[in-house]
Amino acid sequence: MIYPILTAEEAARTIKNGDVIGIGGFSSVGTAKAIPSALAKYATSEHEAGRDFKIGLITGGATGNPIDSELAQAKAVKFRTPFQSNKDMRGAINAGEVQYFDLHLSMIGQDVHYGFLGKIDTAIVEASEINEDGSIILTTSVGISPTLCMVADKILIELNEKHAGKLRGMHDIYVPANPPYRKAIPIEHVGDRIGTIDVKIDPKKVIGVVLTNDSDHLAPFTPLNAETQQIGNNVADFLANELKRGGIPKEFLPLQSGVGNIANAVLGALGDNPQVPAFSMYTEVIQNSVVDLMLKGRCQYVTGSSLTLDEEALQKMYDNMDLFGSRVLLRPQELTNHPEMIRRLGIIAINTALELDIFGNVNSTHVSGTKMMNGIGGSADFARNAYLSIFTTPSTAKKGLISSIVPMVTHVDSSEHSVRVVVTEQGVADLRGKSPSQRARLIIENCVHPDYKELLWDFLRLSEGKGLHTPTSLRHAFAMHIAYEDTGDMKNAKF
Repeated sequence: MIYPILTAEEAARTIKNGDVIGIGGFSSVGTAKAIPSALAKYATSEHEAGRDFKIGLITGGATGNPIDSELAQAKAVKFRTPFQSNKDMRGAINAGEVQYFDLHLSMIGQDVHYGFLGKIDTAIVEASEINEDGSIILTTSVGISPTLCMVADKILIELNEKHAGKLRGMHDIYVPANPPYRKAIPIEHVGDRIGTIDVKIDPKKVIGVVLTNDSDHLAPFTPLNAETQQIGNNVADFLANELKRGGIPKEFLPLQSGVGNIANAVLGALGDNPQVPAFSMYTEVIQNSVVDLMLKGRCQYVTGSSLTLDEEALQKMYDNMDLFGSRVLLRPQELTNHPEMIRRLGIIAINTALELDIFGNVNSTHVSGTKMMNGIGGSADFARNAYLSIFTTPSTAKKGLISSIVPMVTHVDSSEHSVRVVVTEQGVADLRGKSPSQRARLIIENCVHPDYKELLWDFLRLSEGKGLHTPTSLRHAFAMHIAYEDTGDMKNAKF
């Protein structure tokens, strides 16, 4: 199948003011680069000519700078969903320039498929190969690319030579049918293949192909420090003890891990702990640490929706395809984040909290309850359905001026009903089978930084013994947040 070859500029000009665009990819990799960048320049030229130009933007998750940064700077986005991690897009959202609606990552593909988000005018996807029948092999991620190609009126393809011939066979493309025709997902083990290696598309929808040869340009992760390393060690020790007492089957269970330096520290600590057997992963994002764990034989198999690897780790994978080619699968996020799969496989989920309160509620998204950081991502997909859901966070932020553990979170993403274990560098609080007052005592004693421990004990004493199931004081619940807003230091709070 031969599709028309376009320049990025020609492709961008097929998009009109008011169109809704779906961009494939996941976690800043495997996303289109040239067309969104050209679209930002086109939007700027339209604005300079006095013409309106804004699009709706739907993605699988976080994207790279050519999408979120350049389009935000060009003021070319009317609305955005579901997840972003970009400074410029975040600023536009919090300034009210972009209407943003957050969504669980397991649901965005489904909502697109169901038609809940209206008509998708154009899907823009990155491919490593185009087959003779017109189907495509994706690059370093899947996200909701297959669903976007199904529902969009038009398709633009970026054919990235950087990955040509290197990823064939590493994708497992399967999209659940809509009710009432949906069937059970036939995955019983992490490595079960149930789909195709390519994305089937209607050739009549493809309006052009843009040729590229570009890397994903990942921002570097923050290096590990003593604090994040201790969090990792605390998680590893807790899971090793659970294994020893029989709380986890002796065969262990598949792991899911969030993104960032804490996640890398946790995986590294698990890999180094001799009491933890070699494990598999059923996750969203495959990070650098997973590559090293697989080379060491500590991670046996991994399935995710993206290879969120820097250039060195990606090349290491390409140099060892005899190992990785048979042990790594990339799937749509409708599968990696699906509640059915998480519950069936018995996933141990490890995610990061922005803040949490003494009763176990987690805020993953909002600073002071008002300013959006990134979005909920997939953390609640896993936390709600996991065999065991663990949330990690450093006990303080901003050089100790903020306690990450507060009397009441300013926004709830994962409630106390989904949060089973809390881990900071200070220690571990196992909340299973505990009442609100017992949870509060465990979290304060085991996880709070010493600078804030007495302050939080003071808060708890305000309400204990007053016949309250959840011993909290509405009058003082946000005193620590208010103290930081007024004085720049939560330690100045008064109860």
